[in-house]
Amino acid sequence: MSSIQPLVGIIMGSDSDLAVMQDAAAVLKDFDIPFELTVVSAHRTPLRMVAYASKAKERGLKVIIAGAGGAAHLPGMVASLTTLPVIGVPVKSSNSMDGWDSVLSILQMPNGIPVATVALNASRNAGILAATIIGAFDKTVGESIAAYKKNLEAEVLKKAGKLKDGGWSNDFDH
Repeated sequence: MSSIQPLVGIIMGSDSDLAVMQDAAAVLKDFDIPFELTVVSAHRTPLRMVAYASKAKERGLKVIIAGAGGAAHLPGMVASLTTLPVIGVPVKSSNSMDGWDSVLSILQMPNGIPVATVALNASRNAGILAATIIGAFDKTVGESIAAYKKNLEAEVLKKAGKLKDGGWSNDFDH
């Protein structure tokens, strides 16, 4: 992004993960939350990973979204090096076992080093969660999150109304 101080760091183990991780960036853009996006590999650039994670807070980041496929060590290793919340995005990659290896590697962190984990390839949810974390302390972002959720509610109620108008009965809507 521009020279505005990023609040969220989006990192991924490889540029091949960008197709998945760009959805997190899109969400943050929608909520006007400044972010940075880069490649940080736990296995191929471990010193870069250590430097990124250990300096993230002092650089002004508030949340890190880390996407990784395969063994998916990046989110957990980053979480072990920072006190910032880390949101892990398991990525179904070319070397993945249908994504399960990534999901379980991020989900099954040992006690003491938590990583918030979203569904496989669900960086959009990671972006929403990061915005929600920022919104807990930033009134403008918090109001945007509330409006976003209100809009989701309106969409569901509209769809429920369409079903009812189409003749489908639902005892719940009496």
